Amino acid sequence: MSKLSVNNLSCQRGYNRLFENLSFELNSGEALRISGQNGSGKTSLLKIIAGLNTPELGSILFGQSKSNSKKYQLETLYLGHYAALSSELSCIENLEYLTNLGTEIISPNFHTALRKVGLKNYEHELAGNLSAGQQRRIALSLLFISQSKVWLLDEPFTALDSNGVKIIENQIEKHCASGGLCILTTHQDCNIKNLKAVSYTHLTLPTIYSV
Repeated sequence: MSKLSVNNLSCQRGYNRLFENLSFELNSGEALRISGQNGSGKTSLLKIIAGLNTPELGSILFGQSKSNSKKYQLETLYLGHYAALSSELSCIENLEYLTNLGTEIISPNFHTALRKVGLKNYEHELAGNLSAGQQRRIALSLLFISQSKVWLLDEPFTALDSNGVKIIENQIEKHCASGGLCILTTHQDCNIKNLKAVSYTHLTLPTIYSV
């Protein structure tokens, strides 16, 4: 069983200390929701754990892999607050592009992944012609083909309707039940099994829930 270890992280943005000496562990099968006010450091923390940003102090390990290693990057899927899509590419072309950014995937059945997020018959539609919610679903379809063990999801429910939210909640539950782990931020209510909302004015030691 692999474990994500966050050790004594400190992060400063400009003159603002977002968090310091932040440590926690997350085991396979566990999910963590981090809530807080805008500017409290939620996105900065996820980007540091994803290996996209460097902390002022501290380290992150998944098993024995350091956050700056290739193995760690393959084990990590980060979906940011804004979908990294090209409006001039189709849904399926965008998904193909996203899978080439480094995440490990199951057999790349892009049509099935898009269908599972409600984009059946939209595979060849340009992303620029879609609504914000549909564009968000393109990025979230990665959750149905990713083999990465560590999911880092920044506001995954933004622009989704209630049905879309339920689809993603169910997929997070399945991921954790199969031995993965997930850290997410959200301002919205969610009904992921055994996941409770914990809100912080500034980031502190979080609470972990098993799914």
